Amino acid sequence: MMAEIKKSTGRASIDYMARDYDSLLKSMLDQIPAKLPEWKTYESEADFGRVMLELFAHMGDILSYYQDRAVNESFLSTAQTRRSIIQHLRLIGYKLATAAPASAALTLTLPDTCNDIISIQKGDAFATKSQPDTPGVRFEYTREVTMDVDCSTLTPVGGRKIIENIPVEEGRLIKDEVLGTSDGSINQQYMLVHAGLILRSPGQGSQVQKDIILLTELGGLIEEWTLRESLSFSREGQQDYVIQIDENDQAAVMFGDGAFGAIPPPGAEIRVSYRVGGGLKGNVPANTIQTIVDAPQLSLIGAKVTNAEAATGGAERETIENAVRAAPSVFRSLKRAVTADDYEALALEFTGVGKVRAEGSNWNTVTLFVAPEGGGHVSDVLEADLLAYFEDKRPVSTLIEIQDVDYVRIYVTAEVDVESYYSANEIREKVEEAVAALLAFDAVDFAQTLYLSKFYEAIEAIDGVKGVNISEFRTDEEAADIIHVEGKIVLGSNEIPEIPAATADYAKGARVVTSGGSL
Repeated sequence: MMAEIKKSTGRASIDYMARDYDSLLKSMLDQIPAKLPEWKTYESEADFGRVMLELFAHMGDILSYYQDRAVNESFLSTAQTRRSIIQHLRLIGYKLATAAPASAALTLTLPDTCNDIISIQKGDAFATKSQPDTPGVRFEYTREVTMDVDCSTLTPVGGRKIIENIPVEEGRLIKDEVLGTSDGSINQQYMLVHAGLILRSPGQGSQVQKDIILLTELGGLIEEWTLRESLSFSREGQQDYVIQIDENDQAAVMFGDGAFGAIPPPGAEIRVSYRVGGGLKGNVPANTIQTIVDAPQLSLIGAKVTNAEAATGGAERETIENAVRAAPSVFRSLKRAVTADDYEALALEFTGVGKVRAEGSNWNTVTLFVAPEGGGHVSDVLEADLLAYFEDKRPVSTLIEIQDVDYVRIYVTAEVDVESYYSANEIREKVEEAVAALLAFDAVDFAQTLYLSKFYEAIEAIDGVKGVNISEFRTDEEAADIIHVEGKIVLGSNEIPEIPAATADYAKGARVVTSGGSL
């Protein structure tokens, strides 16, 4: 039987034999009258020959399943498991991105009597307040260089001294974890104890911080090793290593064989410092990072901390779907940024970047309009890391500028007539969710045209909605309670639509006025 391409969990899947237990058993039973006409009792389930056929059908079903799986996992476009995707993409030098940490800028408030030099060091930690069912989200100062501030030079404001723009990232520093002792063998591998490594590609981290630091020590001599994307270009004796991350987010350090990358000397202790964390949980709202967790020098002087703006850039680990879509573009660019499409493809590979548009400002300047994962504005940390990431990918004469996108608030007011036997409150919530889904960050893009008809379709599709009239469909720049005559809103090339979350009436997606229904 010919192979068939079917849809499974939203993705293409090869059904190689299209055979299961029932179809195999039926096929064998259908052959009996022609092949063995003397066998008259095969329809009885107690017949021994029937039992044997059922066993063969059972084994055929199992073999067919394994055959389908083997064929599926052999192709990038149909593979279903993360492990297979990782192995396929490794052939073209593409690695699935780990979860990205959110970044924020903190404001420290100190007593006006403080005249000391305040030092903020790598690993100093702050957090949101924990709730009974939700642990606090930890943020750390991650720069390699200590931030020193002389409080005697600060002018008191309202009886307090203020230090602004302290860059922090979500996550936790694991410091000086001992991986083991080298035995001098080739291709040594050591697993990191903690899962969820935050890792940007070599060159993707900024020049002021490192995601991972690996050291070996032997006889008092401490040597730092260099992280590479591959050992293929490492020379004999070159102290390089690579990181391999499996489908369970467990990371392993791998050394060379002496010809491609050095072997740690026998007896050398191997230890590593790295950070774990990342994910959407780090995109916390403004004024929620208010706890000093691990910075005793600040606690002792009575300092207080907060974040004036929301944390942005936190993203979950790269999905299979995104990798399958993005890997071919990155491969075609050869990780070199020449065209606008190259810049966009490479920027989207950078963890924490949600949307990007590249524009040639003049003959030697490329402007990247960037929206962090989940929305928001580009932090200083993300900007510095992104510029460092492009440093070895751009032409020497090309300058790169990072700018925020323009978010355009879309105001929608829906007057909904509810069926008498439906709850008006429940319908209101569903209408708000329907509008929010149309304006969600992942559902919108640059220069989008928003059609009023799409909002009507989404609301009218809700069970319990008898009728709807959308009386407001506008942007921030337009007068309240208006409807676009043409039934559409056309956004500019650098504009992305969003829910006007700062306005309470629209924060859940839309302002909904219901009539009818039950309480």
